[in-house]
Amino acid sequence: MLMAAQGRIAGVSGIAVRLLPPYADGELVGRFAFILGIVVAPLVVMLATGAAPVQTIEAGPGLLVVAGLLVGFGSVWGNGCTSGHGVCGLSRLSLRSLVATLTFMATAMLTVFLTRHLL
Repeated sequence: MLMAAQGRIAGVSGIAVRLLPPYADGELVGRFAFILGIVVAPLVVMLATGAAPVQTIEAGPGLLVVAGLLVGFGSVWGNGCTSGHGVCGLSRLSLRSLVATLTFMATAMLTVFLTRHLL
């Protein structure tokens, strides 16, 4: 809908980071609504189905903080995230998004392999 209405990619990291100052344009309310929708969606599922979506996190707070920082750094360094490159970019047949998606997927697979077999 964002692409159809405004010609913009729905990259979550880009939308989230633009919630922080300085505010360059008048789209703050729209960005806030987008992120709020992501947060509220599980509650809507729970109201509709009577059960919360199953979510399992097998890591401690320290590892989650480090992982979050690495993901944030990767999003900035790669000029986008999985939603921007992996969903929106690939659907537009963007070669840049294909390279980015292959890179972060290969990195994720290597990370899982190393953490499960070497740690």
